[in-house]
Amino acid sequence: MPIFLRADAFSTDTQHVVGEDFGAVLAAAQGGSEDAFAVLWRDANPALLRYLRVVASEHAEDVAAETWVQVVRGLPRFAGEESAWRAWLFTTARRRLLDQARVRRRHPTEPLDEITAADVPRTVDAEQLAMENIATGAAMALLSRLPEQQAEVILLRVVAGLDTEVVADMLGRSPGAVRVAAHRGLKRLAALLSETGVTQTGVTL
Repeated sequence: MPIFLRADAFSTDTQHVVGEDFGAVLAAAQGGSEDAFAVLWRDANPALLRYLRVVASEHAEDVAAETWVQVVRGLPRFAGEESAWRAWLFTTARRRLLDQARVRRRHPTEPLDEITAADVPRTVDAEQLAMENIATGAAMALLSRLPEQQAEVILLRVVAGLDTEVVADMLGRSPGAVRVAAHRGLKRLAALLSETGVTQTGVTL
């Protein structure tokens, strides 16, 4: 997802957004349509993985899988527009991430809970994921060099496409604190990109 780095604003590419068809797609997915669910999955999963690969690099795939298991189970009860859907998805992922961190602290040698193949979305478009992530390595590596909160705010605002109020609620911070963290993080990221010789326009996250 291209991000144009400016310290005072976000500019994201909305290509990977279901848009005005979201209501119909959601209803079909809730009715059991695998094709409709695949639309939701293909739209959101690349951004979800980008987020998790920065905040939980060693466990990103596991957390993503567990997140989608929870989404599948809760989907019939979900009600809301597309922005609420994305907020629910990333909130679920963050909760799973925190749950796993607590488990690892209590039982560092225990394996992760097993997830059956039937619980995981079956329409995996490997080529699409590869194309969308092929140019993300450098930018994501630089994001991991930011302070943790700044990196997470940028990921949730830019990669996940969540608004400031939603991110503030997720992180237990005020909207003002989220804006300050985003501002500082983007300035630092722009400086890191400049140091590595990457232009500040059209950087792919």
